[in-house]
Amino acid sequence: MSKVEEIKSAIESLSEEEYVRLRRWFCEKDWEKWERAIQEDSNSGKIDFLIQEALKEKKSGKLEKF
Repeated sequence: MSKVEEIKSAIESLSEEEYVRLRRWFCEKDWEKWERAIQEDSNSGKIDFLIQEALKEKKSGKLEKF
């Protein structure tokens, strides 16, 4: 049995409370990973085009506030 299969089996045996805690932890880990990736992209200039696009839309009066 692979590690993934073992983990799946363990997850299926969790109580509802434990399952909710695991899901919350997993979501937090995903969010942290996403935040790091966005920060790295920002620091490297990979998403500068988004700033330029927003500034262009603002200048043309097309930028909407949410």
